[in-house]
Amino acid sequence: MADFVGAVDQGTTSTRFMIFDHAGNEVAKHQLEHAQILPQSGWVEHDPVEIWERTNSVIQNALRHGNLSPADLAAIGITNQRETTVVWDPRNGRPYYNAIVWQDTRTDSIAAALDRSGQGDVIRRKAGLPPATYFSGGKIQWILENVDGVREAAEQGHAIFGNTDCWVLWNLTGGPDGGIHATDVTNASRTMLMDLESLDWDDELLGFFGIPRAMLPTIHSSSHPTAFGVTRTSRPLRAAIPIAGVLGDQQAATVGQVCYAPGEAKNTYGTGNFLVLNTGTELVRSQHGLLTTVAYRFGDEPAVYALEGSIAVTGSAVQWLRDQMKIITDAAESERLARTVEDNGGMYFVPAFSGLFAPYWRSDARGAIVGLARYNDSGHLARATLEAICYQSRDVVEAMEQDSGVHLDVLKVDGGVTANDLCMQIQADVLGVPVSRPVVAETTALGAAYAAGLATGFWRDTDELRTHWQESKRWEPQWSEEKRAEGYEGWKKAVARTLDWATVE
Repeated sequence: MADFVGAVDQGTTSTRFMIFDHAGNEVAKHQLEHAQILPQSGWVEHDPVEIWERTNSVIQNALRHGNLSPADLAAIGITNQRETTVVWDPRNGRPYYNAIVWQDTRTDSIAAALDRSGQGDVIRRKAGLPPATYFSGGKIQWILENVDGVREAAEQGHAIFGNTDCWVLWNLTGGPDGGIHATDVTNASRTMLMDLESLDWDDELLGFFGIPRAMLPTIHSSSHPTAFGVTRTSRPLRAAIPIAGVLGDQQAATVGQVCYAPGEAKNTYGTGNFLVLNTGTELVRSQHGLLTTVAYRFGDEPAVYALEGSIAVTGSAVQWLRDQMKIITDAAESERLARTVEDNGGMYFVPAFSGLFAPYWRSDARGAIVGLARYNDSGHLARATLEAICYQSRDVVEAMEQDSGVHLDVLKVDGGVTANDLCMQIQADVLGVPVSRPVVAETTALGAAYAAGLATGFWRDTDELRTHWQESKRWEPQWSEEKRAEGYEGWKKAVARTLDWATVE
């Protein structure tokens, strides 16, 4: 058998290909950013063609960097930014419109109308999601209604939909020449179109959005030896390698963090933050602003469900400091700048650029910096940005404890922001529980690799995968209970200032 498993990690700001060995160690990787297209306030788009070209490049370069050939790969997994919506012509592979990114808020009127009509309650019951701009269903509807010719093309079978996992898979398996139009249960559960109990597209939900069923990909388990086909012998691999795992990015991180038992949780720090709690084969309906979603499904085993708290803007707030405010030149500088001050100087920053997600679900919210005094400087803003990441995570942890009754003893963390030691210390302080980072901090790609490897026998079972997890660093809380409570009270006051800024029709 080949000695390695590869994973395409198609994220919000970049695409990478990572290669892992039997012990789950990283062997090689390559990563490329893609453009963030911002046509107007609240709109966020990507170029699907650019994403596919980046996918080609990172696969080829990772293999070259590792001095490997495609034959060294036993299987490939795919993980992706969820909810980001692509509609394309299957006859030629041309997108009808840019990908509408999960952060995009142009569908706020669609979401509001669903709630006013009472259809939102049906979506909550069947799909486990509130009607929100976050999810794919409204984005598909917007493209059908606003891009000339797409509605007619869809009715004729000439327009198909997929999140970016589906777009990458279709291209890897041949594109217009027999590409496989499929997705997995985790990505399908993020559309507002799939029934969580049947794990299939629901005709009533499709009717709410006016979406033809023929547009949609076939739904499979997250880990399957044959359902997702093999790569074509054209670029980028020039070999037939099984694609045996597909997972949305946060579910992939849950698998990579070996959260396979009910009550186990992880928090991923990327463009946004995503805290996922495994609830086992039981559907837990949230009463406190969380999402009920599919954690994963391996082969023919029952689906495993989860509660999730999704936060729109965390790591991307650091990018905002770099790209818009220009007070730092790279992400690492945010930590150095924040360390120039002892605290936030009374300043709070709520980065509600795309509204507020869990547990608030307020699309009318917009970003705010409050508590400013004359002496506040860029160090205070940098620290307030790191604290915003951590306070938003506390909001979600508190909702999760109310829904599940599970009190976290430790928070497993992963993702790019976990390289920021100060941010992770603040997270432990804000929560009052230890924060633990694994040796392989980029667990999203690892989880996709695990799913593919399990399907093809590269790894035996989840017990074997548990043996690979090792702690790299742990942060213990240092704040007093009084300081923790005072800081959180200030945060909640700041959040209140962000509401009712954007008009939702």
